Amino acid sequence: MSTMVTHAVIPVAGFGTRMLPLSKSVPKELLPLGNRPAIHYVVEEAIAAGIKHIVLVGHAQKSAIENYFDINAELDTQLRHKGKNELADSLNWLPADVTMSMIRQGKALGLGHAVLAARPIIGEHDFAVLLPDVVLDPFTSDMSTDNLAFMLDAFAKDNHSQILVNTVADEDVHKYGIAQLDEGYSGSSKVDDKTNVNTSFGVAGFVEKPSLAEAPSKLAVVGRYVFSNKIFDYLANTTASVGGEIQLTDAIDALISEYGVNVTTMRGDSYDAGDMRSYIQAFIYFAEQQLADDE
Repeated sequence: MSTMVTHAVIPVAGFGTRMLPLSKSVPKELLPLGNRPAIHYVVEEAIAAGIKHIVLVGHAQKSAIENYFDINAELDTQLRHKGKNELADSLNWLPADVTMSMIRQGKALGLGHAVLAARPIIGEHDFAVLLPDVVLDPFTSDMSTDNLAFMLDAFAKDNHSQILVNTVADEDVHKYGIAQLDEGYSGSSKVDDKTNVNTSFGVAGFVEKPSLAEAPSKLAVVGRYVFSNKIFDYLANTTASVGGEIQLTDAIDALISEYGVNVTTMRGDSYDAGDMRSYIQAFIYFAEQQLADDE
């Protein structure tokens, strides 16, 4: 039996070129979705699922993200002096038992390298990875039981690393890493339909951005992972491939062949906050939900 995972890695070192000019001086992770920065929701999701130690893998120009989660003593004092205690409390919302750390990636050598950069802090622990570009809809699912929380629970039961997937439209298949299912599931219609239920089952591998004709399924990777600590060894031994980067998918393939990996189907909706068009759509959606709550 595995113990519950309490550590998570959020890679935030990327420049967010798809979000220029918005991301020229403001980190893309701090761009607002409604009344909060995008990364606020991602961290809330991790905490709701039971994560206690979050490692941000950053860059020299991304210190604003670290500052967002820190206590601004001067601002706090000024707000309380003006009697705005409730507002001051709302800014210091991280629970007392949750720790945030930041470590720098140094070189932009891909997602696999970013995850590996967290190893000095993660140590021997198993851990989750949350990509900050992907924001799961907090209005249509329960973050304390669904998606990441479900994956952490599934990992604790059988020690199989978990990767969140969701059915995508035919015209979007070529944009994602697509799951190739174990024999018992391939060709099964139940996993290609959007069931809106969290289920976990074996995966044989992933095909990166295939054409629709070559895609082994329509289940695309969503940007939430729960990994056995063993993936660090694979990442450390993975040679750079596409664009000189260390690919996370190469290490996942090694993990699959030796220990087995499961995919978890997603519940609710997700938004790509790192793409201008979908970011604007997400902003409108989040703003509408929050305005309705205020009425």
